[in-house]
Amino acid sequence: MSSPSSAEPAPDRPAPADPHAPPAQAVTLDDIRVARKLLDGVARVTPLAGCRALTDRVGGPVQLKCENLQRTGSFKIRGAYVRIAGLSEEQRSRGVVAASAGNHAQGVALAAQLLGVRSTVFMPGGAPLPKIAATRGYGAEVLLEGTTVEHCLTAAKAYAESTGAVFIHPFDHADIVAGQGTVGLEILEQCPEVRTVLVGTGGGGLLAGVAVAVKALRPDVKVIGVQAASAAAYPPSLAAGH
Repeated sequence: MSSPSSAEPAPDRPAPADPHAPPAQAVTLDDIRVARKLLDGVARVTPLAGCRALTDRVGGPVQLKCENLQRTGSFKIRGAYVRIAGLSEEQRSRGVVAASAGNHAQGVALAAQLLGVRSTVFMPGGAPLPKIAATRGYGAEVLLEGTTVEHCLTAAKAYAESTGAVFIHPFDHADIVAGQGTVGLEILEQCPEVRTVLVGTGGGGLLAGVAVAVKALRPDVKVIGVQAASAAAYPPSLAAGH
């Protein structure tokens, strides 16, 4: 895979949490189980697949949770659908707005379409063309804004304030975390002998949800967040006390 040029945003680069948002609600195993019922018939139960290269490298069995086979091509539909499904009728009537370079954009667009809600998504000008096209194909109005996800977040929040649309944050909401946590339930059911779960980490919604699900049912299992060294936002964030 080639590296993105400096003019192009990394796909779904971690978005900053809103410092003015109310304290996050703690997510429980019950919340994740409720989310799973909501997602029945919406999100696919994606398979686990053995990976010989990684198994040989670490000297033990490694399996991959194939969320690339999920609807829209990523796990994002899980959280987006649960979040939008939880809106009141009055909130739904105002529509939803999101900001993303691709994966969250598609998740919100499809979830909104399935629930009959109008969606607007701000995407960077350098976002991958197939992801822009897919987001539009799911029924969202796509507005290109700036060159980074941060530019899009600013524009999306301003749009929400001016129109009344509900802003769907990519990770910083309990319903998003609960939806992503359904991945953890599936892993435990598909691989009862699991000992360690490694979770790719951007904003932390998937990691948080998987950790809640796995640790509630199997406290002996290690859950470890992983980031690319070139985009490791978590170590400095933790060091700063965030």
